[in-house]
Amino acid sequence: MVDPFETIVHADPAVVAGLDNWRTLPIKQQPQWPDTAAVAAASAELASMPPLVFAGEVDMLRDRLARAARGEAFLLQGGDCAETFAGATADQIRNRVKTILQMAVVLTYGASMPVIKMGRMAGQFAKPRSSDTETRGDVTLPAYRGDIVNGYDFTPESRQADPSRLVKGYHTSASTLNLIRAFTQGGFADLRMVHSWNKGFAANPANQRYEGLAKEIDRAVKFMEAAGADFDELKRVEFYSSHEGLLMDYERPMTRIDSRTGTPYTTSAHFLWIGERTRDLDGAHVDFFKRIRNPIGVKLGPSTTPETMERLIDVLDPEREPGRLTFITRMGAGTIRDALPPLLDAITRVDATPLWVCDPMHGNGLTTPNGYKTRRFDDVVDEVKGFFESHRAVGTHPGGIHVELTGDDVTECLGGSEHIDEETLATRYESLCDPRLNHMQSLELAFLVAEELGRS
Repeated sequence: MVDPFETIVHADPAVVAGLDNWRTLPIKQQPQWPDTAAVAAASAELASMPPLVFAGEVDMLRDRLARAARGEAFLLQGGDCAETFAGATADQIRNRVKTILQMAVVLTYGASMPVIKMGRMAGQFAKPRSSDTETRGDVTLPAYRGDIVNGYDFTPESRQADPSRLVKGYHTSASTLNLIRAFTQGGFADLRMVHSWNKGFAANPANQRYEGLAKEIDRAVKFMEAAGADFDELKRVEFYSSHEGLLMDYERPMTRIDSRTGTPYTTSAHFLWIGERTRDLDGAHVDFFKRIRNPIGVKLGPSTTPETMERLIDVLDPEREPGRLTFITRMGAGTIRDALPPLLDAITRVDATPLWVCDPMHGNGLTTPNGYKTRRFDDVVDEVKGFFESHRAVGTHPGGIHVELTGDDVTECLGGSEHIDEETLATRYESLCDPRLNHMQSLELAFLVAEELGRS
């Protein structure tokens, strides 16, 4: 396999060699590729492709996240549980972007604070699994690990890991990013279009409340225009991409050396996070991600101790660089008020200022008697409230939320003002992995978070 860094003048051989040290360490959640030569060929092809994001954009995001960590901004991170190749349509991408923009407007206007917009988009194709296999009846097959690895259909052919999907993941991410950039830079995201973002969504209480807010924004914008104000922030928005940095046969070849600084950036996304299942301090993922310049996140579950948190800081953010490290807590509604405060209290006694973000989704899963994986909207709301309460009690800054959502009117999470119940779940349950908030539930959550931010 040709090393893509050999041709780069500024690449320190020791830095490049370090990027492959993960291969010598224990690694979790990787597929069993049947053809190692095909994987090497796919990785070599990826290494020759143009980057999906650029180092300057990544640096800009790190600066924005540093502001959020200081309490001067707020991160809104949302998107699919697991993107699919079939779901990368213009309509679905537009609706996800539209929902995030609407949520951001609610947060910005309601809390008078800049909001960093980030999608779980253009790369969220790989999923960790609790088991390597899935059994239905008397048939056992490899687990579905996301479209970038294998297919969802329960057949031997579909479930076999296919390295060509790595390259398809790249191309699908590229087309998704292209559309996101067009939407956010080409006039669609103009703040004077806040009413148009609501078109196409069914009438519901959350939309009515949003329309009232949009009218207030209209009046404010017209006042500024009458006063002669004309600034770019009205016309376009920054929108960053992110995904879980899980699949090393994708992330390693997408890592490039920045010719300005000679340092490595993973160019598959602006921001990557390490999951709860792969954040072993002596494991491959932590070793790899400590070497790249991207801002990175780490998921922290309810069993995380202050000692583990501090060791993660020492390994992943040894220079204590603002904006470098984000802790994404996923505790569960019934646990967060007990599990989070000790971590926040400990952080006040160390020389680090990570960004704290709440993932209210992953600690609140349940399965209904009729077999649907779901979450209760009330539990999601309660975890968010517990997140803010914990920060207020300790005096730290609640810096963001990380939500699985879709812009479509699916029925995957119980409750909300639509009163989705167990019978209703079957109406439009479309996720291949975990349940997502629909458009209406997402807006409801945004109004709640805006109120909590106002209190903080």
